[in-house]
Amino acid sequence: MTKEKLIVNVSPHLYKGESISKIMWMVFLSLVPAGAAGVYIFGPKALWVIVLTVMAALITEGLLQAMTGRKVTILDGSAALTGLLLAYNLPAQVPFWLPIVGAIFAVAIGKQIFGGLGQNIFNPALVGRVFLMASWPKYMTTFLKPFDAVTSATPLAALKEGKLLEGISYLDLFLGRRGGCIGEVCIPALLLGALFLFVRGYISWHIPITYIVTVGVFTYIFGPRGLFSGDWLFHILTGGLILGAFFMATDYVTSPLTYKGQIIFGLGAGLVTAVIRLWGGYPEGVSYAILMMNAATPIIDRFTRNRIYGTV
Repeated sequence: MTKEKLIVNVSPHLYKGESISKIMWMVFLSLVPAGAAGVYIFGPKALWVIVLTVMAALITEGLLQAMTGRKVTILDGSAALTGLLLAYNLPAQVPFWLPIVGAIFAVAIGKQIFGGLGQNIFNPALVGRVFLMASWPKYMTTFLKPFDAVTSATPLAALKEGKLLEGISYLDLFLGRRGGCIGEVCIPALLLGALFLFVRGYISWHIPITYIVTVGVFTYIFGPRGLFSGDWLFHILTGGLILGAFFMATDYVTSPLTYKGQIIFGLGAGLVTAVIRLWGGYPEGVSYAILMMNAATPIIDRFTRNRIYGTV
């Protein structure tokens, strides 16, 4: 008779055949349509920005891990994903040194300084973006006009400056026929990638839907012509809301663990984004809103953690 053995091990005890590397590369794959659309809309320079940012992120991660005597994990997809998301948050016409500097800062300060993947408290790509915004705002706020070589303001910037948005329809905003960053303008491509992540079970609806709905409701209530007069659809289709809600706010490491906590996270990010857009000096608020809620994630987790089975 074979004596059964009791195996003692740390969690998790159930496996689905997924791995960190597989998830990272699947998210990377889901973002490819948005990048392809950005290159089509803004031209080949957008492709160079994407390639340089991803390569700089990979090299920075590999060098730092080698210098500190840790295992080099540049093939796990996390550094490549950080570089890709940062590139998607950049205008297409930035000088080529800028995405390289941003990627180095994102990986070194936003990720590796905390100990690497799984220990960072802020989304590294957004850390890189706000660093570039604070350091070189002129480059970060000058955007190419779609299918043209001339620069133009984003719809949010034009609205903030009190300019009339002539000749821009909701369809233009939806399809990406507007100024903006490389990976944020084409909504169908982003939604296609988000649908892929939903089907694969990599993200749930709690953060992105709560985030988007909160921005829509808040901007509708506090409209420019009094209460309940805001153009909520304009605010949903412009800026980096869709990119941020589905691909950055849902980051496993920097978002709450429970569904209740994720809803609170989405509500907070939506409120901060709307407040910055409506009354702040900067026309966009997605990056700052997500980073603020990243900082609040530990306390959200503390007060929304699930009850341990068998306890009162």
